Amino acid sequence: MFVHPEFDPIAISIGPLAIRWYGLMYLLGFIAFMALAKRRLPNFPAIREVDVDNLLTWAVFGVILGGRLGYVFFYKPEYYLANPSEILAVWEGGMSFHGGFLGVLLTCLIYSRVKGWSFFDLMDFVAPAVPVGLALGRLGNFINGELWGRPTDGWWGVVFPQAGDALARHPSQLYQMSLEGLALFVGLWWFSAKPRPRAAISAWFLIGYGSARFIVEFAREPDRFLGPLSLGLSMGQWLSLPMIVLGGVLLLWSRGKPAAIQSMAAPETAQ
Repeated sequence: MFVHPEFDPIAISIGPLAIRWYGLMYLLGFIAFMALAKRRLPNFPAIREVDVDNLLTWAVFGVILGGRLGYVFFYKPEYYLANPSEILAVWEGGMSFHGGFLGVLLTCLIYSRVKGWSFFDLMDFVAPAVPVGLALGRLGNFINGELWGRPTDGWWGVVFPQAGDALARHPSQLYQMSLEGLALFVGLWWFSAKPRPRAAISAWFLIGYGSARFIVEFAREPDRFLGPLSLGLSMGQWLSLPMIVLGGVLLLWSRGKPAAIQSMAAPETAQ
């Protein structure tokens, strides 16, 4: 057991400019996505480097806007309906992965329509490059001492002074970093190394993330303003269940479908 060191939330300070750890993790996550996505370009002849750059630019807005609105409507709708001026105050904290995920889905849907590609072909390209960014985000949560776990007697417990008590807690941020970040990345990167049926990679992303998040939520302290919901499950678990179900349906639907590497047109014929 050890005590969280309460890191300075400011990672880099240059005069009046201050970059916070969580913002730095977002930046590193976007850089990791760009580098990994470009590694996948040889298997997707229709997609060029400029497409990765453009898609990332769009996705940044999708993640931030979707993540914020997801937090507003999934977690604190009554509060923000009463205080609408605070809805876009992202600097005060409050982001939802599931909302950010919906924002990215919308981004990819629009971009695939613009380019004349199958939505699932583009998602199969994007999915394996995402989990490293998720891992970095959870590392940012740990550095900030937020989203801590439930009490534990294990030797690995961490005392988070930010929780307002001296209880040793599960470092659930690190569990999430390991499962929905690093483990999911390794699994998807290996699975996507060979041509797979359309939507199969996307399906395994949904199943993998949803399952990892659902499991870790048993060790994560529920949001105090919500607490456990129906059946004793947290909001994160209820939002992850549809991902698992949809992933299973997509996996069944993908059987016999062509792989994106076979179905996406080459640059000279792409729209």
